[in-house]
Amino acid sequence: MATKSSFALLFLGSVLQIFGFGKWLVPLAAWLAPVFLLHFTRDAQPINGFLWLWFSLFVALSVSNRDVIPLQGAAFFGVVAAMSTTMTLPFLLDRLLAPQLSGFSSTLIFPAAWIALEFFAACLNPYGTWGALGYTQHGNLPLMQLASVTGIWGIGFLVAWFAAVVNWSWERQFEWGAIQNGVLLYAAVWSLVMLAGGLRLAFSPEVSTVRIAGIGWPKGIIEPSEFVRVIAPDFTAIEREQIRGKFHRLQDSFFERSRREVQADARIIVWPEANLMVLKEDEADFLEHARRFARDNDIFLLIGMGVLEPGVSRPVENKAVLLNPAGETAFSYIKSTAVPGFEASVNVRGKGPIPIANTPYGRLTSPICFDLDFPQVIRQVGHSEADIMLVPASDWKAITKLHQLMAEFRAVENGVAMFRITRWGGSGAVDPYGRRLAAMDDFTTQDNVMVAQVPASAGVHTIYARIGDLFAWGCVVSLLAIIAWRIFHA
Repeated sequence: MATKSSFALLFLGSVLQIFGFGKWLVPLAAWLAPVFLLHFTRDAQPINGFLWLWFSLFVALSVSNRDVIPLQGAAFFGVVAAMSTTMTLPFLLDRLLAPQLSGFSSTLIFPAAWIALEFFAACLNPYGTWGALGYTQHGNLPLMQLASVTGIWGIGFLVAWFAAVVNWSWERQFEWGAIQNGVLLYAAVWSLVMLAGGLRLAFSPEVSTVRIAGIGWPKGIIEPSEFVRVIAPDFTAIEREQIRGKFHRLQDSFFERSRREVQADARIIVWPEANLMVLKEDEADFLEHARRFARDNDIFLLIGMGVLEPGVSRPVENKAVLLNPAGETAFSYIKSTAVPGFEASVNVRGKGPIPIANTPYGRLTSPICFDLDFPQVIRQVGHSEADIMLVPASDWKAITKLHQLMAEFRAVENGVAMFRITRWGGSGAVDPYGRRLAAMDDFTTQDNVMVAQVPASAGVHTIYARIGDLFAWGCVVSLLAIIAWRIFHA
């Protein structure tokens, strides 16, 4: 039965969870919060404990995800309520099932339940893997290498299992004779993962690089409200001519700053998601200009284009267009995912697949921003043995650091280098092992240009690219088997 001391643990765990995922991500908090929350639920009655935990997590997630989730009012709290439910269910399943198992094996219930439910939520909800526990360990490079085998699910499993092991030890009053074997087993698994990750980093080969420049959003030409106005139903012909002039100035800015980076020996230029804005009727003329630019400067030019067609039901084509040094279109890809809300209501939805282009610098590919929140979408990049992901992206201030670090796990999972340039957010480049090559904050950089020397033709084969989410499915099957065993042996 819950006591004052156990409610104190609930409070402590909930406060730590504020820093578990969201605006203030602290990796250590993600390890500690489940420890205290799990100990609370083991002391409480199942239903009462579930309700108290759900409410506490609802408050914590509402605080940490304010402005991170781009919704307001009831819609925001509805999403937070769903997240709280998904996060609370593993504790309930552990409370009901773990006491039925004897010994150290009971510690596997909680991490298996956490990953199974997190995986199902990622497959079924329109936000993909937002909030996944594995993301919290960004920056721990040896541990991040586990994503090349299990995806982010294996990392999340280790974190959740730690909570279960600590609670198991706690219930035995940390008496070493009673907990020695279990603690040493967990320590051995954790050490093996860290050692393997460290060796993977240490023995990564040295490779040649290519200079890539990302040209960010120019300040003072077009305001976001003007873009929204273009796709309004009552957009007028006079406004069309006014915005066309601003689009031309926007285009000139991108070409001029790109020319400067070409002179500094950049061989690939990348423009962020939908940053090059053009009216549908002007698209052909603009692309001809861009082809001449790529041909005259002997570069690959990846254009994040927003092609706008006022007056139609879905007036925005969100494209990634790669032009080669011959001035030819290597590929043109329309974004296949859309952020729920405004973007989903106005974007033409692409059907994929994510294209690949063979170049002297390796196989290039360009998923767009939100695509990278769905590991099953990006796995085709690894399966196609791509070498570099050129990612045009567009974020908002509250997720400046968060969304970039999430994207970097896709590079590790699929063994590709990544160059991600973002409008209104954080940009970064990493090698196939997740090591940072460059970073830029759009809100603190004046010219918004990021340059990196990125490994060329250096894609790495990964187990995850071949087997996908097999580890997560293993957690699902294991959890269902335990539930079935419990039902038939009740």
